[in-house]
Amino acid sequence: MAEKNPNKSRVVCCIGDIHGFITKLHNLWFNLENQIGPSDFQTARIIFLGDYCDRGPDTKKVIDFLISLPSKYPKQSHVFLCGNHDFAFAAFLGLLPSPPDGSSFSETWKEYEMNETREGWYKGEGYENMHLQGRRWAGRMTGFNHAKNIEYKGSIYDAGPTFESYRVPHGSADLVKVVPNEHKKFLSDLVWVHEEDGVCIETKEGFQNCKLIAVHAGLEKNRGSEEQLKYLKAKDTRIPKVEPLSGRKNVWDIPEELSKTPTVVISGHHGKLHIDELRLIIDQGGGLEKNPIAAVVLPSKKIVRDTDQLVK
Repeated sequence: MAEKNPNKSRVVCCIGDIHGFITKLHNLWFNLENQIGPSDFQTARIIFLGDYCDRGPDTKKVIDFLISLPSKYPKQSHVFLCGNHDFAFAAFLGLLPSPPDGSSFSETWKEYEMNETREGWYKGEGYENMHLQGRRWAGRMTGFNHAKNIEYKGSIYDAGPTFESYRVPHGSADLVKVVPNEHKKFLSDLVWVHEEDGVCIETKEGFQNCKLIAVHAGLEKNRGSEEQLKYLKAKDTRIPKVEPLSGRKNVWDIPEELSKTPTVVISGHHGKLHIDELRLIIDQGGGLEKNPIAAVVLPSKKIVRDTDQLVK
């Protein structure tokens, strides 16, 4: 059955973390088209919540698929958010904008230097002026990741499979040469936050027009939302750890000031599916092979997964 859209507002579909799983992405895309219906799907706004790379085996194919969407679906509009993994991938490739104060990326190391040995930060070609997260991403981390219940795959970011998808060994500086220019442009163009007014959401009280804020992890509850939105839009790379892209408990809830007007905050990142009234977290996969990847369709807040068995 196609998704009903009672007041004919535009369908908005938010897709959770993909993490290099191209087959899951293909299956999810097929299921979304079937659930939403071809007509509404062709004109939907599709918001990807970030983390396209790492853990899964097919980062290169995932980015190829995402790059192809605007030409294949010209009536859709596409938003590609930056996840913490994508930020770190871009940092390693030298694609982040320069810090606005003219400082060196090496300034971002200082607060976390006590972790350099334990996390095996990258110290190869080009590291001298590399953002902290690029060094962590391409570093060497071995052993068991108890949080994910899996072995580390190359680094603390599990970036090994991303290097391998471009046919270079983990931690190789050659990755900079082999990543295609169109992939570099895609990573450079990722937005850190997306804001949109007039998005229809189904709530307990019925359908409600809301402001939508999509950001990979969330907004810090105890910090002014305007301040956060300002530096996210500016892509302020002086910050060593961008909490709205990588935080956990501190970005789970909606900042209180946003409750003054109906605002839905949608994120991925957390390895969980959480559907509250106006706080939506869409990351059932968590980058783990055994888990599905999920999307949420607005206004209904219906969850669609790659594993849903639909009649082909």
